[in-house]
Amino acid sequence: MKNYRFITKLTLIATLALPIINSCSDADFLDMKPLGVAAEGDLTAGGFEEKAFGLYEKIRTQEGVTDWYRYWFQSIRSDDAAKGSTSTDASTLGNVMDNFVYSASQFAPNWNGHYSLIFACNDLIVAVESSGMTDAGSITNEAEAKAIRAFAYFDLRRDYGEVPIVLNKIVKPSDGVKAKNTIAEVDAQIISDLEFAAQHLPLSWPAYPGRATKGFSNSLLAKLYLYQGEWKKSLAKSQEVINSGQYNLLSSYVTLFSKAGNNSRETIFETQFLLIGATYYTNNYYESQGVRGTGVWDLGWGFNVPTTNLINAYEANDPRKSATILTSGQGDGLGNTLPASPPLAQLYWNKKAYTLPEERKAFGVNKNYWENVKIMRYADVLLMAAEAANEDGNSGLAATYLEQIRKRARGANNSILPIVTGGQSTLRTAIKQERRIEFALEGERFYDLVRWGDAAAVLGGKGYQEKNKYYPIPQTAIDQSGGVLVQNPNY
Repeated sequence: MKNYRFITKLTLIATLALPIINSCSDADFLDMKPLGVAAEGDLTAGGFEEKAFGLYEKIRTQEGVTDWYRYWFQSIRSDDAAKGSTSTDASTLGNVMDNFVYSASQFAPNWNGHYSLIFACNDLIVAVESSGMTDAGSITNEAEAKAIRAFAYFDLRRDYGEVPIVLNKIVKPSDGVKAKNTIAEVDAQIISDLEFAAQHLPLSWPAYPGRATKGFSNSLLAKLYLYQGEWKKSLAKSQEVINSGQYNLLSSYVTLFSKAGNNSRETIFETQFLLIGATYYTNNYYESQGVRGTGVWDLGWGFNVPTTNLINAYEANDPRKSATILTSGQGDGLGNTLPASPPLAQLYWNKKAYTLPEERKAFGVNKNYWENVKIMRYADVLLMAAEAANEDGNSGLAATYLEQIRKRARGANNSILPIVTGGQSTLRTAIKQERRIEFALEGERFYDLVRWGDAAAVLGGKGYQEKNKYYPIPQTAIDQSGGVLVQNPNY
């Protein structure tokens, strides 16, 4: 029922729009006004809550943020995933991401969508600060906007490196024209936003799951510090989340990736999806990853499929393998057998996007419109703590955090996934392996390889070069800036 109250509130402030599922158009970077936000005066409740709720709707509906572009950028270019679908479907984009032939003419929605979200956050923040209001509710709404702005800048930082920091309200297109800032400057802005958010956000929102929290802010801080190699700071922020008492691992890894796993105790932040009757509060993130077939097996578009490289990376008997990978011609673990390949276009499919048969029956549709997109979950915090502790020289503590993840994976079968012991080098290898398996097809792998310095060795055979750690800035954004924006090196 909490989900329904969340959606009802959003509906009341007129921020819920049906998703544009099949649109591949590029938004105009320099002509973005915050969308999906109720105007001042639309409600009589007072404060800035209507603007805050609009930000969550925008995370879900804004093209380029949590729709299918998210996994194109974050998953398909790793060694874990391939384009999938049929050979001719999105073949040009598949070649770009599978083989690192990046083009400045591709994927402008990723850039545009994140800046549109940032501009909406700025609108709220400026409104609060210019109002002079210092009541707890207004400051909380400002903190929500700063947490979400930091999330958007963190994505941009990972994808493009140096990006413009825009903190002002966008009134006319030229207000958004800024030169690129250094990564250090972007990081400093993210840290400033997250520290404010962590200070002013609550530990939880019992009535409205899906809103940003202190735990989300601290988790994102821990991840940024991890990327910086600030081990002590990353460990401290991870432990703040761990010791908050708000989160636990679900006992079942499989349950995570189902409707039952939405807003669980393992959730730190996730985009809310719902299907109520004929009304879809969703986007194409999961629909586009479902098994591509016909009839009862028409479950999706078939993108973001596992590679044999990923399949071979699992330890023997690791149950997360069967929870992550579906194989054509084999059972789904629920009493159903997939058609063979052919006629299915792929041998392997992403089971984390799979719709359970009882869910399809209950909703009367095959495709996944109801599983939330997991942006940050507690398992990530535990593995960040393990990595930070290990790199800081405390391998014993690192092993303790690592073991929590492996214990959940093995369940009651203590004969598989043995406890990892050893020194820093051994733990480092184990943590890298665990991150790959735990978050397979969820979008962490490529960025991990880059920050570890492993990308060239692992991805070089696919065409990866050093410049490919960052994507080229869309040429449309450069053109619209009048040359103020400068393209990333070697593009």
